[in-house]
Amino acid sequence: MRCKGDEDRTTQGRRRQALARAIRTQADVVVDLSELHFADASLMLDLAMIARRLRTHGRAILLRDAQPQITTLIELVGLHRLPGVHIEGPTAAFA
Repeated sequence: MRCKGDEDRTTQGRRRQALARAIRTQADVVVDLSELHFADASLMLDLAMIARRLRTHGRAILLRDAQPQITTLIELVGLHRLPGVHIEGPTAAFA
């Protein structure tokens, strides 16, 4: 799954189909954040929901290549601390 540009509450409807596919997948989900410039907490909540549902089926979500401002948001909302959420990329400084 790829997130790019700006993602906020007003774009939530456009990402529903991709979120539904991610939940139904039989594999871990990789989310490419390299082209995401702005996001609000609604995206982080959607990613947390996917992570929770995947975890119940023994799968995980990998957040890849987030820009510094997105990494800060991930850390502020605590997404990186959820079981089944993995962070990869140059700014993935938190454990």
